[in-house]
Amino acid sequence: MVARRLLLVGEGNFSFAAALSENQGPGTSLIATCPQELTDLAGDSVFQENLQRLRDRGAEVRFGVDCTQLAEVFAEDGWKFDRIYFNFPHCGRKAGVAKNRELLARFFQSCADVLAERGEVHVALCRGQGGTPVDYPRREWHNSWQVVAMAARGGLILSNVHPFISGTVPGYKCTGYRSQNKSFHVEGALNHVFTRSLPFEESQPMICRVRLDDHWLFFTVPEALVGKINRGFLETNSNHPVRTINEKLIAELSKTFLLWRLKCPTPLLPEKGCDNLIAWSFDSPSAPFWIIPQKEKIPHSELLADETTCDMKEFLVSFSRLHLQKDPEWKGEQETQKKIQSPTKFHLRSSLLVYAQDIIQRPSFLPGSLHILSGPVFRKCFISPFMLPAFHETLFIHGFNKEMSDSCLQLFLEHLKCTLHGLLTQRLPDGPELSNSLIFKPQENKKDYLICVKPHNFGPDEIVDLVIGSIITSATSQVYQDLDFVFASLNLDLLVMLVWGISDWRILWTFDERFLDHFVPGKIEPFKIFSLYPPSYVHDISFWLDEERGFDEVEFHTVARAVSQDMITSIQLLNHFQHPQTGRVSLCYRLTYQTCDRALSHQQATVIQNRFRNEIQRCLHVTLR
Repeated sequence: MVARRLLLVGEGNFSFAAALSENQGPGTSLIATCPQELTDLAGDSVFQENLQRLRDRGAEVRFGVDCTQLAEVFAEDGWKFDRIYFNFPHCGRKAGVAKNRELLARFFQSCADVLAERGEVHVALCRGQGGTPVDYPRREWHNSWQVVAMAARGGLILSNVHPFISGTVPGYKCTGYRSQNKSFHVEGALNHVFTRSLPFEESQPMICRVRLDDHWLFFTVPEALVGKINRGFLETNSNHPVRTINEKLIAELSKTFLLWRLKCPTPLLPEKGCDNLIAWSFDSPSAPFWIIPQKEKIPHSELLADETTCDMKEFLVSFSRLHLQKDPEWKGEQETQKKIQSPTKFHLRSSLLVYAQDIIQRPSFLPGSLHILSGPVFRKCFISPFMLPAFHETLFIHGFNKEMSDSCLQLFLEHLKCTLHGLLTQRLPDGPELSNSLIFKPQENKKDYLICVKPHNFGPDEIVDLVIGSIITSATSQVYQDLDFVFASLNLDLLVMLVWGISDWRILWTFDERFLDHFVPGKIEPFKIFSLYPPSYVHDISFWLDEERGFDEVEFHTVARAVSQDMITSIQLLNHFQHPQTGRVSLCYRLTYQTCDRALSHQQATVIQNRFRNEIQRCLHVTLR
């Protein structure tokens, strides 16, 4: 049995501590504390009775303990507690909302010093005080204790909330109404359970290296993509849901088609490949992440332990075939190497479709087989719930005889649609059926399609058609002129969100181990978020545009994403103003800050906002108002 340490602070008559002590097994140590001295409670018979119960159980009782200074109290012991209780905190007398908020904030900050890594902080509050959606009736935010926001100041997140039922605690008597020996109403009270979040840290540069011929190229990962490179979600030893959904897709299609899985190349593409870039953003602007590598060797001390090492040589040869094979003077790989001559500028791929043409030109291509390529892709895009700057894509390539083109194409489309429908409509254990409408929406050329879903598990009217992939049936090959081809690409991250009912794509990239703890390889079970009702903070920013440089709104969103480490969830244009005399244009935006896995306080959001103000002046050459 694992030993546990429990700490109770702010006890009144110690009835809760006494009841709790009698329900603990061997190996559990309990310390109950109160702010009063022993002499102040000497005349309370209920206290005396509970004190004896605690001592009989071997519990420790301490008096005169300030719950906002726990580190000092337990400095000599060096203890870390697995659970800390604070029931119905209050400053006393007629203290207002602001004072009680400050008490909570200081308490949470104090807990951070003595809480075990996987420990919990339990705070019981009266009806409506917490300010979360679970409170009923729910107070207006400014009139509540804002318990989640106060906990964020201590680096804690709300992981659970449930009714506080005093009847389940034998002998518990609530006292302390306005610092008197009087009871108070606890009907509708809630117990809030807080846990540690990942620490809030400044983004650190990540340096990667790739091999090009006989030397290395070093480059700094774009700040907006730090934490999204080299994560290995699709690797064999991964139990990330992205891999689970990919393997389920492939397994279902393997029942009908012979599969040929291809190794995904490095995500870097030479500059010349940008003209052939096939972007994922069908309904809004996007742009590639440009990379300018450094050829000089970077000191080893600047390289991170998890640096990305990719071999580009093989890919540059195959990629150049795509652009040079039509050249009548093309004479093979040696000539290709001379022509490519170490590009000085690269971009990160925004879709695996960029490889499709090269694959069907290869002499090793197997007609009738389903060729599969899976890997991460990257793009600059607007900040939006379903616009992902990094995600995992799977590309299916199928070639078949032109004489049987119609029947082979319909067979592939039907099986793909059936497989996707099966994933999107499956019934989770003890949960409702996921109802999603899947459609293949024809494009203007009547040959290609967008794979769209009308999700019903993200709330009403949130999104109409969610594009999760595309199908191209108009591809041809110079090598296999007797074949027709179909390409199908799928956004695995969006599929995961739809199947597991995950409403925030950012949680897929969290480093918090609790995320993966929810997933069992090969199985699909209901996902439960471990950070409930995170507070949001709103900041506005207005600026004059540079008349000569113009304004790139996608880059504006990208800077916001990079500076905030994806903590900005919404950017809304509030005002577009043009000065009647000078003609200068001013824009005003509203930014909403909110995290899904970390504790974000109002002070931290303000720091990020100030940095963002500086960065847009430097990067976009605007003038703040």
